[in-house]
Order: sequence, then structure tokens, then C-alpha cells
Amino acid sequence: MEKSNLRDTVFCALDIETSGSYPLDSEICEIAAVKWQNHHIIDSYQTLVKPQKPMSDFIIGIHGISNEMVAQSPSIKEVIAPLYQFLQNTVCVAHHAPFDIGFLSIEMEQAGLLPIPNAILCTSLLSRELFPESTNHKLQTLVEFFKLEKNQAHRAYDDTISCIRVFEKCIEKVGWDKSLEDLLKIQSKPIIWQNFYLAEFQRNPAISTIIRAIQEGKDVRILYRNGKSHKDEHIKPLGLVRSPDGDYIFADSQEEKKVRRYYLSRIMESELINSAL
Repeated sequence: MEKSNLRDTVFCALDIETSGSYPLDSEICEIAAVKWQNHHIIDSYQTLVKPQKPMSDFIIGIHGISNEMVAQSPSIKEVIAPLYQFLQNTVCVAHHAPFDIGFLSIEMEQAGLLPIPNAILCTSLLSRELFPESTNHKLQTLVEFFKLEKNQAHRAYDDTISCIRVFEKCIEKVGWDKSLEDLLKIQSKPIIWQNFYLAEFQRNPAISTIIRAIQEGKDVRILYRNGKSHKDEHIKPLGLVRSPDGDYIFADSQEEKKVRRYYLSRIMESELINSAL
């Protein structure tokens, strides 16, 4: 099979803003996607999205998108199919891609849209491998590191432009003569649309109960594997985090009286309970 040429590949930088940190619990409030090929922007898609629930002042303080700004915007159900069509025949690029894909894949799945077949590149993962000397690998830190033009942080379109510029620096480091397959090898951790759909989770009763608990704001009792032992715990799941290193939830632990991480692969059983922490 002939390797994909970087100059001929149409990439699509993608970014979303949300009403909170976790899919299922939070909603998308802005989407931007910018098609880019061989140094040139060739098309773009951008829209505000009206969440079903009002956004908190804390979240508004991060991205600057107020409830008034989205009041007349379309719902995610209205924009997800046009976005899905826009992404066809491109290779998506995003910074901390699992965050964006984690939200969008759920909406695509609920709309009955099949997973996009192309792999996804993450500029956070690529920059970690290619520029380990950077202080950290947050998008705005990399903008400073590369002395790029600063855009408005935490707005979807501006962040896609910053993502493209960081991506260009990654390509320059490896060389334009390399292939898409070479970039995926450097990234090393596969990010594939299909892996972010919830269908596989729904076939596992223990995990489907966790998903329901997040959606309904309920507590759950789990049997959690820790090494060779198993522990019965009462938790309140707060949000789902999709990660190529292993999906997990953040949850309030009744025993430990703190929020901690629980890997889904270690949850053996789960049961909804009504009492609050």
C-alpha cells in the first residue's frame, strides 16, 4: 500500500468549547473545524451551539461564551450532521484530541452516524514526542514556545488556527517528505473514532450502569479490581474521561471522602443506589 503524502493530505483541525469537563455530564457550546492542506486553509466550519442547560459563571469565565450568546444558536442535534459531512475525507487534528473526540463521538453515535474511518492526530501527543524541551505541552504554552501569533485562547476557531500552526511545526521537525503513517507512528497512541463510541460500553452491564448514573446524577455501588483483590465501593460518578491509555471516570468516593479516578476496565460489577453521599 502506498503511503499517504503529507502535502496531498487534507487535514482538518478541530476544536470544541463545552459547558464542563466531561462528556455525558456536560454539553458542547461551540464547534470549529478548519480544513488545511500544504500550508493553505481551504475551508472552515464554525458555529455556536445552545446547550440544554445554562452554563455556570465559572465555565463562562474560561471561554467567554455566555448563555445570552448561545440563546438563539442551533442545538447539537442540528449541527452534528453538517459537521460530520464536513469532516469526511479528511484526517482530523486536535490538541488533546481525546477530549474533543470524546464529546463529538457521542453526539454522532446518538444521531446514528457511523464512525469516521480515518485516524486522528493529536498535536499534544506529537509535540510531547518531538519537542520534549517545551515546559509543558498545553496549546498556549506551545504557541509561546514556537513564538507563534497569539489568538484568543479557549475560543474554538482561534484554537484550531493555533493547532494548525503547532501541527506545521511538528511536520517541519519530521520533514515534509514523511508520510501520514510516519506521524501516526510518532504519536504511537492510536486515536480512532470508533473507539470513542459508547456501543461497546453499552454491551457491558457494569459500564452501562455507570453511564446511566452519570446521566441521571445517581450514586452507584461498584466492585472494583485493584491488583489481585476486589473492593466493594459506594461512589458518585462525576464524569467520563476517554483516553488512549485507558478510559476512566472521576467519582466521589464515600469511603475516602474525595474525588478519585476509577478505570473502567477494573469495574467488575455496578448497581445504582438511591442514597446520596
